[in-house]
Amino acid sequence: MDVTPKTMWPAVKAMLHSVYDQPDAKSVRAQFDRLLDYVEDKLPDAFNHLDAARADILAFTAFPEGLWQQIWSNNPNERLNREIRRRTDSVGIFPTRDAIIRLVGAVLAEQTDEWAEGRRYLGLDILAKSRISLVPAIDTQEVSDTEPLALTA
Repeated sequence: MDVTPKTMWPAVKAMLHSVYDQPDAKSVRAQFDRLLDYVEDKLPDAFNHLDAARADILAFTAFPEGLWQQIWSNNPNERLNREIRRRTDSVGIFPTRDAIIRLVGAVLAEQTDEWAEGRRYLGLDILAKSRISLVPAIDTQEVSDTEPLALTA
């Protein structure tokens, strides 16, 4: 949005979000191409930025479709940041830097325990499935400048 005039934000944002709403990888790439066609003449800076970031924006398509929303969403990070903010706001003024580190460290340790033993953001079965489907993708996929690469751990 830094290279887009404020009057065009709603249209560009809607088009970009429509990329993520597609049901499969082929449709995602086609919708992204339509987005680029839309901004090419009207917003050349936005076109250059989006075209250069194509691989990063479409990287989620290398994973199984069941993981897409968890990959592109940053809701868990936002939720964790809100919890840290809530707890630090209730304290107000900290006597030392170590006190802040202890409190935030305790919140992060609590979150780690919850994710390790309680509910998981990405279940082990889904992660195993994504690893199985990604490894063959690397062996058979031709590397191109327009498609994202599949990743393995």
